[in-house]
Amino acid sequence: MGNDARGLRSRRRLLPRGGLRSRRGPLRGVGFGLSVRPQGRVLAMLILVLALVAAVLGWLHTNLAMDPAGPGHGFSPPVVETNRPGAVGPVLRVHAAPALSVVEILTVRVADARNNYDRQAFGEPWLDVDRNSCDTRDDVLRRDLTDVQLVKGSRCLVAAGRLSEPYTGRVMDFSRGPDSSKAIQIDHVVALGDAWRSGAQQLTALQRQNLANDPLNLIAVDGPTNVDKSDGDTAAWLPPNKAFRCQYVARQVSVKAAYRLWITPAEKEAMKRVLDRCPGQQTLESGYPP
Repeated sequence: MGNDARGLRSRRRLLPRGGLRSRRGPLRGVGFGLSVRPQGRVLAMLILVLALVAAVLGWLHTNLAMDPAGPGHGFSPPVVETNRPGAVGPVLRVHAAPALSVVEILTVRVADARNNYDRQAFGEPWLDVDRNSCDTRDDVLRRDLTDVQLVKGSRCLVAAGRLSEPYTGRVMDFSRGPDSSKAIQIDHVVALGDAWRSGAQQLTALQRQNLANDPLNLIAVDGPTNVDKSDGDTAAWLPPNKAFRCQYVARQVSVKAAYRLWITPAEKEAMKRVLDRCPGQQTLESGYPP
């Protein structure tokens, strides 16, 4: 017998019965007769945990992307349609949606510092842009006043009425004339000076005229309080009547969205600070008919 055969027999005698054994018992496994070591079980558990974490992160990413107002509000992005070029109306038709969600689609940038605002850039005041044979001022007075009385022989001119004034919360009587016109004024919710600094310079002359006369951007208010407001944005001024602030900010958001006006970082924070107290507050659509 050769040396190779004797060596093989010697190795066989060294193998214990039952095959290879580890200190913990036979090494059994699928296909190879090996068992999974403890380190392998730890690795498998780690892979499972990582897979679960990845799934949760993916869910959060998807839901937060569809929830611009942040977790817990359940808001979807608002529906926005481009208006027909040259049409009387807003630049965009933004359908009613939670104002908090609409804030998130507004462009944020620093206001234009150029001091070249000119009221004439927004067209002649109080035009009859909706062609109902009444100017915009009287349209708003008829909408906002109660107990309205018209000038005899006119279907437009408001002679008298009563206003539940939103900025102060007071009830005011309106009587047509120079004194009453100072006491009750028609305010541009987004002041035209603010609009000019936040993108209106890039609008066409017709679009600026539509902005200045859109009933969405106009409300009847206390004259002196309107003077105090001047052309301040949300970060600079809010109505003294706190009960009206949610509606006021939602209307500002509506106007800025409809005319593609931007907001400053401070303005966005101020808007969200108010609207966080009323997350269900809805925006308004343009006052121009579709």
